[in-house]
Amino acid sequence: MAMQKIKIGISACLLGENLRYDGGNRLQAELIRELGPGVEWAPVCPEAGCGLPVPREEMMLMSSPDGLRLRCKYSFQDHTAMMENWARRKIGELAGADIRGFVFKSRSPSCGLAVKVFPEGSPRAAGIFAGLFQSAFPDLPVEEETALAGAGGRARFMRRVSALSRGS
Repeated sequence: MAMQKIKIGISACLLGENLRYDGGNRLQAELIRELGPGVEWAPVCPEAGCGLPVPREEMMLMSSPDGLRLRCKYSFQDHTAMMENWARRKIGELAGADIRGFVFKSRSPSCGLAVKVFPEGSPRAAGIFAGLFQSAFPDLPVEEETALAGAGGRARFMRRVSALSRGS
């Protein structure tokens, strides 16, 4: 009998999908190869998912009196409400998908776990989707791809994911 794979969410660009603002990807071949045999990946791209085009203007997080805002870097067009609405729907879907962890794209204003916030000097914050995901699933292991670049980081992450899977 084949072992059931553990389902882990992942920023789709890390799987090699060309969905980033510049039309490219950030394929993490070693991560995919090392974890792949025991993992069923559940790719998510918040920007493309919420309806933004590929390619698109680069975005950033900005601090405002109304809270954190997702804005285009040059036009300052605000995509916060669109992203939050989409993210809430997607998180609802993921709740029924038996996700056991998530690998986020670092430095992404939607997926990063500790993203630079403008103006300069503002405290770092989770990207819009990543923050809502963590609020919805506080017990799920999450990491950025940078923390999983080495074998030790990948092993620690998978131990946490596996422990959660055994406990359910």
